[in-house]
Amino acid sequence: MMRLFAWWEGFKHRLRDERGQGMVEYGLIIALVAVVVIAALGMLGNKLDTLFRGIEQEINTP
Repeated sequence: MMRLFAWWEGFKHRLRDERGQGMVEYGLIIALVAVVVIAALGMLGNKLDTLFRGIEQEINTP
């Protein structure tokens, strides 16, 4: 029974410990930004491809 009590007290202590919280929040923000960028590139992929191919043709035309 004492082992269970000691485990429970340690668990509660870890729940209250806020060290590293800021780093986790920054990681989540970076992950969210990455998902948004990937989604935007996925939706705009064909338009960007057409745009860059047009620019390439204009540059290569004598």
